Amino acid sequence: MTRIRSIEWICESPSGFVPGHIRILDQTQLPEREIYIETKDLAEVDEAIRSLRVRGAPAIGIAAAMGVAAHAQHAVDANSAVQAVHSAANLLAKSRPTAINLFHALERMQKVTASTPCVDAESLKESLAAEAVAIRDEDARMCRAIGEHALELLHSSHSVLTHCNAGGLATAELGTATAPIYISKQRGEALHVFVNETRPLLQGSRLTAWELSQAGIDVTLICDSTAATVMKQGRVDAVIVGADRIVANGDTANKIGTYGLALAARAHDIPFYVLAPTTTIDTTTSSGSSIPIEERASTEITHGFGRVTAPREIDVYAPAFDVTPAELITAIVCEKGVIRPDYSEGIAAIL
Repeated sequence: MTRIRSIEWICESPSGFVPGHIRILDQTQLPEREIYIETKDLAEVDEAIRSLRVRGAPAIGIAAAMGVAAHAQHAVDANSAVQAVHSAANLLAKSRPTAINLFHALERMQKVTASTPCVDAESLKESLAAEAVAIRDEDARMCRAIGEHALELLHSSHSVLTHCNAGGLATAELGTATAPIYISKQRGEALHVFVNETRPLLQGSRLTAWELSQAGIDVTLICDSTAATVMKQGRVDAVIVGADRIVANGDTANKIGTYGLALAARAHDIPFYVLAPTTTIDTTTSSGSSIPIEERASTEITHGFGRVTAPREIDVYAPAFDVTPAELITAIVCEKGVIRPDYSEGIAAIL
């Protein structure tokens, strides 16, 4: 199977982690071209996150951590390295407001400066790069564990439906929602997957369909508006999606269109599963109504991929995410196991 790695830390020395730089697979170029960005520049990392060159909640967190580590490499002494960490974290925290993984990763990077006081600059740089790589490696392990737990729920399923991209491109490796798909393929029991194209930027067709096809998985691409029809036809056994933020009561923010899928799944008595690592859980927010929802530029709808597709000066509403209420979610699967309602109790217990 093809191994997807959307972001990596490239070490430039035979030992240790520094000097090093970031390699990012530019997802805006897929599926036509496979182009990598190699950089040590914080501004380039910030632009890559904002412009969706790197996207997906776990991958955003990894990119931000590596961006902090890369920026600190320019420091000439320990004090300026600490200042570089804080300034980089402040900048990157403004890049994508909905994905909680971003803030978890930045917090971890800032804790490195607090836990290694009075060290020389090179030791601090090494610790920062090591922490960024650790965040990436931990995410890879969490994704595999999520896949193992999810397969227990999907043991009688033959066909699943997913939305947007919660795959290897959006994480360290196997993805969240796609992890059980990859693992079932490895075991010779491959699931058939319906992939929503995912408007307006087509992350489903450009990214999920691409990476699953690369791995030899049986994929059928459908328009977002076709999902309810294939459910009605009995061709979908379960809906599996990722998440950008799961709050204390189980309400979940994910790519716009997820809420509608949950409603359709409930209407057709189909289980609706959310697969995400515990780094996506935000226990400081009580309900989905308090999740900040990013709004994207109107041109993503009116000028899709550079082509004018709407009247000029038309009013546009373009939220990047919607919130699925906990009562529509059959189960939440994280690396520690399966959480079922009551989610307030289940999330608190598993954490």
